[in-house]
Parts: sequence; C-alpha cells; structure tokens
Amino acid sequence: MATNNKRLEVTEFDFDDVKENLKIFLGAQNEFTDYDFEGSGMSALLDVLAYNTHYLGFNANMLANEMFLDSASLRSSIVSHAKTLGYVPTSSRASKAKIDVTLNTNDISVTMSAGTVFNTTVEDVSYQFSTIEDITKSNIGNTIPFVGVDIYEGTFITTRYTVDSSDIDQRFLITNNRADTTTLTVKVQTSSTDSSSNVFTEATDITQVTTGSNVFFLQEVEAGLFEVYFGDGIIGTALSDNNIVILTYIVSNKTAANGASLFTNAASISSVTDVSVATSEIASAGSEPESLASIKYNAPLDFASQGRCVTSEDYKVFAKKLFPNTQSVQVFGGEAGSFDTSLGVVSTPEYGKVFISIKSTTGNNLTATEKSQLVVDLAPFTVASITPVIVNTQTTKIILQVVFKFDSSKTTKTSAGLSSEILTALKNLNKNSLGQFDGMFRHSKVTGLIDDTDNSITGNITNVTLAHNLEPLLNTSKSYTITFNNKIFNPHDGHNSIAGGVLSSTGFKISGDTTNIMFFDDNGSGVLRLFFIVAGVRVYKDETVGTIDYITGSIVINNINIISISDVDGAASSIIRITVIPDSSDIVPLRNQILEIDFINTTVTGEVDTISTGDSAAGSIYNTTSSYTTPSSY
Repeated sequence: MATNNKRLEVTEFDFDDVKENLKIFLGAQNEFTDYDFEGSGMSALLDVLAYNTHYLGFNANMLANEMFLDSASLRSSIVSHAKTLGYVPTSSRASKAKIDVTLNTNDISVTMSAGTVFNTTVEDVSYQFSTIEDITKSNIGNTIPFVGVDIYEGTFITTRYTVDSSDIDQRFLITNNRADTTTLTVKVQTSSTDSSSNVFTEATDITQVTTGSNVFFLQEVEAGLFEVYFGDGIIGTALSDNNIVILTYIVSNKTAANGASLFTNAASISSVTDVSVATSEIASAGSEPESLASIKYNAPLDFASQGRCVTSEDYKVFAKKLFPNTQSVQVFGGEAGSFDTSLGVVSTPEYGKVFISIKSTTGNNLTATEKSQLVVDLAPFTVASITPVIVNTQTTKIILQVVFKFDSSKTTKTSAGLSSEILTALKNLNKNSLGQFDGMFRHSKVTGLIDDTDNSITGNITNVTLAHNLEPLLNTSKSYTITFNNKIFNPHDGHNSIAGGVLSSTGFKISGDTTNIMFFDDNGSGVLRLFFIVAGVRVYKDETVGTIDYITGSIVINNINIISISDVDGAASSIIRITVIPDSSDIVPLRNQILEIDFINTTVTGEVDTISTGDSAAGSIYNTTSSYTTPSSY
C-alpha cells in the first residue's frame, strides 16, 4: 500500500524519527516544493518542532508511569498510590535504648519530665537521648528508682497550631523529615484561655472509629514530611476554632547512634543532682525512612492482609511495618517446626504458633525487649488462636576453595588481579542473592559466575565447606545442638575415621585439663570425638563426646564445661567454629537459616592454563584429581 506523504506519521517519538516524518510531510506539500530541509533555516525550525514533540512524548510517558504504583518513580506518586491502599510508609526511626535511673534523694516522689536529656558518644561523636513522656516514681528509702526507662536519640520537639477553619490551607505538619512518628504524641487543648486538653490516638482500624472518637490520622506528604489530620465529626472528633493542636515528637539522626551503651544525665532531674544511670539495653533500631522499593512491595500486601495476620506473607508485611530495621524476614508455621529454648529451632511440630525470624539491618539479633515489643505490636492483628514467637536467625557460613585456570594470552591481568575480580563478583552474589532467607547457594551458578568474570578464565574447581559459629557458655557444663539442615558427606560407615572424618573445629580448653587445647572431629560412624595434638598426632580425650547425624545435618555435643576459647582467624574470639563437608555443593537454607560466604577463610587461587597456552606438559587442574578437606583448625 502506498504511503500518503501528505499525512503526518505520529507513531514515532524519537527525535530523529520525528524530524524525518516532518520533512517527509512538508516535502509532500505544494507550498514547500524544492525546499532544502537540510541546509537552510528550515532545518533549525524542524529541530525545534522535533524537540518539542520529543519532550511532549517523554513527559506524557513519564506522566503515565506515575499513574501506577508499579511504574511510578517519584516518592510523592508512590506514597499517594500507597495511601489509596490504606498504607502509611514508615518514617525515620530514632535509636532507642533502655536505662535504669536512680535519684539519691529524700524527696517523697519525683517526676522525670518528657524531654529529659541523657548524653552519650558513638565513635567519638556526641549524641543526646530524650524521654518522650512524664514518669513519676516514689521514694523507697533515700532513693527513687526509675527502672526500664525508654530513651530515644534526638531532640524532643513540640509544635503548636491554633485551629482556624477560615484558613482553607491550614495543615498540621510535623516539620522535620527526620521525625520518628512512633514517638508522636498528639494533644488538643481547648483554647489559649482553657488549658484542659485531650490526648488523641492514631486511628488504625476505621471500623472502630465513632463520632466521638478522639483519633487522628497520619499521612506522608511532600519532602518526606508527615501530616496529622483529624475527623470530620462523623468519623472521629472534629476540631473547633481556637483549639490548640500540640504535637510532640523526636527528631533523630536515624542510624547514627545505634550501639550507644553508656549514658549520663545532661542536667539535674527535678532538681536532684545526685543521679546514677545504668544501661539495661544498648541503643538499637535507628533506621532510615521506608524506601521506595519497600513501599511498592509492602503496600499491596498490606492491603491484601486487610489489617490481620493470617498467612505467612501477612506476618512478613506487619513485621517489616512494626520493626523498620528489618532487612529480611522469615515466617513459618508450627507445622513446619518449633522452638526449644535449649535446642533452638527444630523440626518437631508445635501447632498453634507462628515463628518469625528477622535479620536486622544492623546484623544483630533482636534484643529481648524488641522481641517482646514486636509480639505486643502484632497482638491486635493476629488470629486469636495463633501465638507469634520471635526466634533468632541462624547464620551458616560457606567457605569456598576456588582454583581457576586462565589463558594468559587473552589478558594482561595477573593471577592476583583476576582473583580480586572473582572475590568482588562473589561479594556481589553474597549481597544480592545470599544473606536473605530462602537465598539458596547454587554451585553451578557460582562456578559459572567465576568463569564469566573475565573472558580469559577457562574453568574452575570450587569446593564448598559449611561452618557454624558456636558461642559456648564458659565455665558451665552444658550441651549444645548445631543444625546445618543439609546432608553431611558420609559415603560409607567409618569414612575417613583415622584422619578425623568430615568435621573439624577451632580450639578451646575444658574443665579438668587446663593444659591441652581441645578440638572436635567425628569417627565417620555418627560419633563426635574430643582430641588434642601431641607432636602432630591426635590424642583422643573422649571418643563419645556427642553425635552427628549425616542425613539431617544435626550435631549434638554432650554436656561439656568449656573454660576458654582459642584465637579464631588470628584474633581473640568468643566463638568456636565448627566446619563440615556437605554431601551436596548446592546448599539450601531451612526455616530461620541464612547463608553467607565467609570471605575471611575463602581462598581464590589462579593458575595459567597450560593447555590453552600450548604447554600441556606442565599439567592442568583438568587432568588431576581434585580433593580437599575442611579448613585446618590447629
């Protein structure tokens, strides 16, 4: 079909295509017969038209993207879409610590006011922590104890607004985008001449809000600020002219003060100068505002959960919402396992419970208080018959022994340079794929990743060892259970018994023998042994110190009194590293287990591929038998 050049093509938006279409269209008009569209002022005019069309097309495309949650890129657009789903993004979070404050005084009672300041330092930088509510305690004999006081890093701010219904643009804003909305308190004073006031609480369930409910609503607005707004007299109490809205909250430095552990009062407390402060829980949980990716992920799931926790995904959404420092979360029902205070997470079912494991952005396990608080926060959303239990993560380390060959004629890089690039690729893998619940270690993908690091690499052999860090309770006779949740290599009964089986450990000393450094190994038949070294020879102290289940990957150490621990990786340590050879090089995490590569003990060694370079007589990793053992522990 012939093209009608007198009709402008509008299907293209690229600059060059638009300009070409304009030239074809104008060239077909009688008014522009024999015009030179390339070497005249007309070319500049066509550039302007093409640019204008391109800009309009681009802007229309971006505008269309912002209309949908999945494709939106502006925070304002994403937050707006989340609001239609009833989702409020989490604000910055202040580091929170718990302290015990003792006032040495004969006063009958003392009130520690909201905004009382305590000072601390983290890495030589000073920070202040504040209380957010008034606390009153009585004398118990020359002292007034304040036990378990929550303090938050940052400045305690009070913002006041006088309600004026004639101001149609009036808004009640939290004026700093570093404010922690969990510390927000909202009071409404009757007027400047009437100091009586009511405390308003945040509405979380619209079905429970009545005409007289003293509630407020919260939403994120421009520039990462949050706005407080109130009911209309039908859903929630409406405000009246001359009411005074009083907002108090903490403006923090987010993550900066995490880890603060020593606190001192900045001034006298209620005129008492003799004050002692003890830390019961170090500062933690400071975090950045919720990221755009997190909002996009959580908002639809939060809407789907409809304000209740039923499925595992529901619990994951609420765990992230209630504990913003969550990097990754795993949830499993009691039918898939349970938690034993002495054994940890085990496969034995315990119905009626749901187990939640959280990897925090700080890398630390949740404190006892954080666990208890999360359970309390989850209570309004859980099904009555289900009890949530917060369990620690179990990190299993993967130690790699990589030997690669490379064609020196295809690169100017040295073996060390290629090794460094491989380590960087492995670190990216560890960051992006591992280090999360359900992050599986696929051996074939790792070897392929190594081969693809540089086109000069011709192949590699990568062996895998698993490690677990055991932190024993010193000077106490105690048993320990270690679960790798993957089969351990044991091709036949008694495998490698003389050389120590497939299990090894770093050193430690036990009660009753303060001279010899002890180690663990196995006899290849499911029995754990305890030995020390004399002149390079293993001397067994106890040949039945525990058991090893090669099928389940479970290791049980019988009661043992460990009194000290040897250095690990050349430094003083509080842990004993237990290593085993897995039956498969593909490692799959289970329940609360997370896999991470141990880069301290991982080795990457490169050699010139003599076959590729023509010197086949020199040998190759491909015509030799590859073998390895667990990393030496002594």
